[in-house]
Amino acid sequence: MNSKSLSLLIMAVAFGTMGFAQGFHIGLKGGTNLYKIEGRSFNQEFRYGYTAGIFSEINFDKHWGIQPEVLWNQFNTRTTEEFKNIYHPSLSDVRDVKLNYLSVPLLASYRPLKFFTIQAGPQFGILINRKQDLLDNGRNAFKYGDLSLLGGVQFNIGGLKIGGRYSIGLLDIKNLGGGETWRNHDFQLYAGFRIF
Repeated sequence: MNSKSLSLLIMAVAFGTMGFAQGFHIGLKGGTNLYKIEGRSFNQEFRYGYTAGIFSEINFDKHWGIQPEVLWNQFNTRTTEEFKNIYHPSLSDVRDVKLNYLSVPLLASYRPLKFFTIQAGPQFGILINRKQDLLDNGRNAFKYGDLSLLGGVQFNIGGLKIGGRYSIGLLDIKNLGGGETWRNHDFQLYAGFRIF
């Protein structure tokens, strides 16, 4: 291979890499969760928690892409008298429950305008609380995994991302007997910044 062909090959690889790099970005994000568990054993008011993690943007063209993320989500809820009556008769009152999930959303992104993105896709969650006491955080009462469907919007102001999304659990997360179904519901408000 002569030097002219080698130079053309190097230039083609460099331009191809630069083109891909313009469509790939990584950033940090954080925000708040407004969370509840659907089921009569839990208070049906949304309660605050937090979210923090990393995201990436993989843009296929100026309109379509995907946005995978890895998030730490803290969800807070509160039991009702029904929980005590059905599952844990020894409880003397209602209890706060704190659930920490490692969440992995994989969102399809559609940008009708440069500054506005519509997103939807699945989110996989792994319960990572370390304590085993039901009264502390409900670890024994909840399954270790969850699957949710997300939908939302995001505003893009340069490297700044501001958005909101709603998720609904597709699976029963209850790890106890009994007839009712427990499903996650979550509003998330966040801000993020693209670091490259």
